[in-house]
Amino acid sequence: MKLLQAKLSKYTEPQKAKAAGVYPYFRAISSEQDTEVIINGKKVLMFGSNCYTGLVNHPKVKEAAIEAIKKYGTGCAGSPFLNGTLDIHKQLEARLAEYVGKEDAMIYSTGFGVNLGVVSTLTGREDYIILDEQDHASIIEGRRLSFSNYLKYKHNDMASLEEQLKKCAPDKVKLIVTDGVFSMEGDVANLPEIVRLAKQYNATVMVDEAHGIGVFGEGGRGTCNHFGVTNDVDLIMGTFSKSFASLGGFIATDKEITNFLRHHSRSYIFTASITPASTAAVNAALDIMIAEPERQQNLWDLTHFALDGFKNMGCEIGHTSTPIIPLFIRDNYKTFGITRDLLNEGIFVNPVVSPAVAPTDTLIRFSLMATHTREQVSFALEKIHKVFKAYGLVD
Repeated sequence: MKLLQAKLSKYTEPQKAKAAGVYPYFRAISSEQDTEVIINGKKVLMFGSNCYTGLVNHPKVKEAAIEAIKKYGTGCAGSPFLNGTLDIHKQLEARLAEYVGKEDAMIYSTGFGVNLGVVSTLTGREDYIILDEQDHASIIEGRRLSFSNYLKYKHNDMASLEEQLKKCAPDKVKLIVTDGVFSMEGDVANLPEIVRLAKQYNATVMVDEAHGIGVFGEGGRGTCNHFGVTNDVDLIMGTFSKSFASLGGFIATDKEITNFLRHHSRSYIFTASITPASTAAVNAALDIMIAEPERQQNLWDLTHFALDGFKNMGCEIGHTSTPIIPLFIRDNYKTFGITRDLLNEGIFVNPVVSPAVAPTDTLIRFSLMATHTREQVSFALEKIHKVFKAYGLVD
């Protein structure tokens, strides 16, 4: 056996979980991604999706994707820098910039690629990147590719953020990057205070709205819109793989920044463009999000109903106030076992274990879509209570 294979063969955690019958990943779905899916021929309620708007199976979104394939084909066969820019890409960029309230926007092939390409590119060797310790992995990877100085503040702790800002040279660029809604525990960044500190210390702010768009703000415009700080946030990032029911992502900012990124961001220049179908699907989803505010309202009605249900049940749910509801288990294998047992009861949820979180912070991630019904949520609450009680987590 070669050295690489010998080294990697020591990683046996997945095999152990499989042998114990609790391995929870790569569960194959044989139906559309909806509130109800089919796994192994069995109907299961989906509470593990990030499509907060529930648009991934909307007829208008699917039809738009089909029509785009008919006109443009299945792919672009090149990056946007060369042969991969379509007129519908430019049209969507203009719509997205207007939607989130910025001067310009750029479309990337994935949301991960946005953060990777933006965070790694904007700042120089003597500048600073300042991250919340619970920022998304794509932000962290972007920082790792940067040559800039790196500072980290305690999660959503504004005193800690100010401590880091004080360490920075006043005449150097300081880029604060935060999630708007934190993807695992569902809590919301303190954007008003982040903006205030950014002004005080002459820093630039970038907000990842991956889990905020479609949920917060007028027409689902995100947390920056919700808090009224859009004009004070310099860069707004969004992904298409969640509320927009597609694949890809974007950064919206001023034209000076996009001009630089279009000619320096490697995950933009050296990655093939987002497909015509994905682009058209986003455009159709955007139409629906703006035209149907009742969809967003239903999501919040369900969120409050579920939050009340979990609190009354005695579940530990942390600081969430969003459709992302963490149910803390605080034990890796118990989390795996509960995930398996809930699937057997007809409930699909996602386990979050170390190293994604500390071993003492493991949780079940329960997430809602606007298309869920109150009856479906009630059924899930009933089954979760049954399983949690069996594990001694609730009475």
